[in-house]
Amino acid sequence: MATCIAENVSIDPRAEIDDDVEIGPFCIIGPKARIGRGTKLEGNVTLMGDVTIGQRNHIYPGVVIGGEPQDISYRGSNTRVILGDDNIIRECVTINRASEKEDGVTRLGNHNFLMGCCHVAHDCQLGDQIVIANGTLLGGHVHLHDHAWLSGGVGVHHFATIGSYSFVAGLSAVRHDVPPYMLVEGYPAKPRCINMVGLKRNDFPPHVIQSLSEAHRLLYRAKVGLDNAWEILRNNGQLVPQVNHLLSFVQGQHEGMHGRGREHRRAA
Repeated sequence: MATCIAENVSIDPRAEIDDDVEIGPFCIIGPKARIGRGTKLEGNVTLMGDVTIGQRNHIYPGVVIGGEPQDISYRGSNTRVILGDDNIIRECVTINRASEKEDGVTRLGNHNFLMGCCHVAHDCQLGDQIVIANGTLLGGHVHLHDHAWLSGGVGVHHFATIGSYSFVAGLSAVRHDVPPYMLVEGYPAKPRCINMVGLKRNDFPPHVIQSLSEAHRLLYRAKVGLDNAWEILRNNGQLVPQVNHLLSFVQGQHEGMHGRGREHRRAA
């Protein structure tokens, strides 16, 4: 199918637009934009800077992708935003391009759903099948692993990592890493239990869910310590791969600063 472009659209002739793309009225497409087949821009969408958008994405009015990082150290280098395929980006979401402090790319994977007025800051790395509800704000350098869910009005501190199949309750302040498979909530957010609903929806076997629940009990209720938890779970035959992943994540978290495994102390 041919690309459909509405009136009152500003598209730089150097932009690369595949077939079967729909571009609604009042969109602004910059010279370094690349838009994949089957993507739909509803209207009033702005693509700034070096932005690559994959196939079959649906982007709603008011979205701005590729704006300069809101980082006072940024000096105008050619950093990027890369979106994968089949993402839904709802109204007034902002996704900033990267700073120079990591690999120069802000990334979103595939099949993600970002609801209205979310903010994805510079250098964030989002995996696949992630849901972020309205008004949630990701600070710079935040990593979200596959199948993470964030409710509305959540604030995530820069350099925090949110593990796979976790759930962050609404209005929480995420100052520390969120371990995989956990449900966290509060100010600051803390693990309250395993993400039982999410695990069942994704067909985790009952013995895995039970093992993760016991790991949560040992770590966050009994507070036996990481090494002891590892030994108890091993002796009980509950050291399944998912539990190993959880414990390894927590170990990495302890090695970082302020409960954030990727933030390390700078050399004096």
